[in-house]
Amino acid sequence: MTSSPHTRAFEVNGRIYRPRELVYVAICLDGSADEYIDAAIARGLMPHLQRMSAEGGRYRARGVMPSFTNPNNASIITGVPPAVHGIGGNYFLDRTTGRETMMNSAEFLRAGTIVAGAQQAGRRVAVVTAKDKLRAILSKGLEIGPGSGAISVSSEKAHLCTPENSGLSGALALAGREHPPEIYSADASVFVMKLGAALVRERRADVVYLSTTDYIQHKHAADEPEALAFYARLDEQIGELDRLGAVVGVTADHGMNAKMTPDGAPNVVFLEPVVREVDPGARVILPITDPYVVHHASLGSFAVVHVSSSEKRERVRERLLRTPGITEVLEHELACRALQAPPDRTGDLVVCSGRDVCVGVSPEHHDLGTLAGRLRSHGGRFEEMVPLIFNRRLTALHERLAQCDPRNYDVFDFLLNGVA
Repeated sequence: MTSSPHTRAFEVNGRIYRPRELVYVAICLDGSADEYIDAAIARGLMPHLQRMSAEGGRYRARGVMPSFTNPNNASIITGVPPAVHGIGGNYFLDRTTGRETMMNSAEFLRAGTIVAGAQQAGRRVAVVTAKDKLRAILSKGLEIGPGSGAISVSSEKAHLCTPENSGLSGALALAGREHPPEIYSADASVFVMKLGAALVRERRADVVYLSTTDYIQHKHAADEPEALAFYARLDEQIGELDRLGAVVGVTADHGMNAKMTPDGAPNVVFLEPVVREVDPGARVILPITDPYVVHHASLGSFAVVHVSSSEKRERVRERLLRTPGITEVLEHELACRALQAPPDRTGDLVVCSGRDVCVGVSPEHHDLGTLAGRLRSHGGRFEEMVPLIFNRRLTALHERLAQCDPRNYDVFDFLLNGVA
């Protein structure tokens, strides 16, 4: 007996996925530390997610380091850490060319994606993101075109969707809009969720990945009205997916913390002046750097340093460890092992800062005026833990796995293999 094309197992990056005749939706709520969900649930604003947590299960998972968008989304869509898929940040120093390079295209992804594997196994798949730079990475390997069974859309460029370039026309109408949402808005994320629900409702996709943006979290703490209203809107769409019968898994790429001094000023340690006291030729790279600088002015809690010679590496490391606000400085070899980072895209030293501290290059390198007097960001250890929530009970095996240091990039394994 041959299996149904909708139940055919497939392998991606050493993992076997065995989906059933169900609709599966994995959601990455960008920047959603547990406290955002807790604050909304405590005020009765996320009744659907609260019920899902009780009827299915709620756990905590570790994201990958650095706790930035690109590395974590790439890990979720491939099911493996950055050492395998190659996306170790949004930005890196190419050791072969000596040029600083943005990692915002699919060419940098070195591993196959779960959605591409699902498509090849006969599933109808969809990737919906807020930012178009992320959509391009997450859609690598998909065969997109009329009748292909694959959809790839971003909020940012939904108005440009055609069956030829996205596998879909009328994306705006499906999400109930006439115009694409502003990327620096809550609407960009709500659009992702609404379009995802519409694709499930119209049976256009049965393996779906939805990834929002963290604009609201960069601007507002968990208990502020704007954040609470945002999570209430997300909950409506999560509830709709559950009502439609989808198996839903919710996680995040990273958390979010205020990076300010007690008087409300940005709390930034500028690394270049520090390291150049010891090594005038050292270069500081901030992997958080991306085109969307209004969020964070390229300031996060993770940096890499390239030294001019191996002899100076330990001296630079010791100098950084004496710097207030710096909590961790790892040499290249240890960083690659401990953080599962890609060796050729990782600096000679990896630097992490405290919960309320960001690291920058130099004062003239950053435009703090984009922050409107408020700095909230991520990237370090203190934004590594994220929620992991399912609307269905897990098998006994996966229940045990969910309680034993799960990773956010296990979410597809839990969904496709672990639902009871």
